[in-house]
Amino acid sequence: MPPHILTPDDNYLTLGDMSLIRGASLQGYSELVRLLGADPQPLLEAAGVPPTAIGEADAFIAYRALIDAVESAARVTGALDFGLRLALRQGIEILGPVGAAALSAPTVADGLRAVGQYLAVYSPAIKGHVSAPPDSRHARFEFRVVGERMPPHRQVTELSLGVSLRVLQLLIGPDFRPVGVHLAHDALSPPKEYERYFDCPARFAEPFSGFRIRRAELRRPLHAHGAVHDVVREYLNSIASTAARGTPAEAATALARRLLPTGGLCLELVAAHLAVHPRTLQRHLAAEGVSFGDLVDTVRKEEADRYLRDTDMPLSQLAGLLGYSEQSVLTRACRRWFGSSPRNRRQELRQR
Repeated sequence: MPPHILTPDDNYLTLGDMSLIRGASLQGYSELVRLLGADPQPLLEAAGVPPTAIGEADAFIAYRALIDAVESAARVTGALDFGLRLALRQGIEILGPVGAAALSAPTVADGLRAVGQYLAVYSPAIKGHVSAPPDSRHARFEFRVVGERMPPHRQVTELSLGVSLRVLQLLIGPDFRPVGVHLAHDALSPPKEYERYFDCPARFAEPFSGFRIRRAELRRPLHAHGAVHDVVREYLNSIASTAARGTPAEAATALARRLLPTGGLCLELVAAHLAVHPRTLQRHLAAEGVSFGDLVDTVRKEEADRYLRDTDMPLSQLAGLLGYSEQSVLTRACRRWFGSSPRNRRQELRQR
């Protein structure tokens, strides 16, 4: 039986498939394996990863399959630093709407909080968290795999830290270097290689995997970096080109669904990325019998129902994911849509 790619046309993240991750997590995988002298095809087949899922933001694979594919590639190629090498071929773009939400934040701290808050959109199997004790000059960024019964995943942890470093360099600036990098496992290659890669002291067999960061760097405004706007523009352009394949209402709906987590969804933004004037888009929508406000409300209702049914995402996170500033706004919306609170709606959906 061939492996199945879970796409947005399926029931998204079902309760039985919470340990999933987007296919974008393997971006650059096949090219790197070939560069190292091996054939990626049998490795992907053994891991249960369809080649068509590689690099795809709208396809989901099992997190265990990601682990198997990356760990086996390191063994077959003999590249002890395979995860770190693969990270060099990835960046914040693999996070899709999560990355857009981070890049739309006012400060580095807000951007990292957005990543932590919405990371379940990319994969419910992982978490990222930033803590900054008031009596310390340093903050701590921690990465964890929270999926149940996962096999050893040292290469995947290093892949994740490598990508995290690139995200931090985009948010803070290209000259950013952590105060230190911490890994919960022993060194897979000479420690000096880690120090060269991360450009900071490396510590192993630690209680957590992540970085220590200067607290002052978290206060930096994101608008200071032109590269941030370039990445946001590239992401928005990519989803706009995909959305533009349907009718104006279908295109606007697709964009609205992808832009909700950024907190910047508005008529002007959607119109700009469909290359039409806002009043022109309004006329097109009216011709199809819908207003932009009604369209956004329908998208929010559908997304709320989907996440309440298929995930255990905290309601505070769901509110932000839908573009609401407070959880109370989500509660009022659910009562209007479904006649019940978000918690009661979740219970109703799971009893069906």
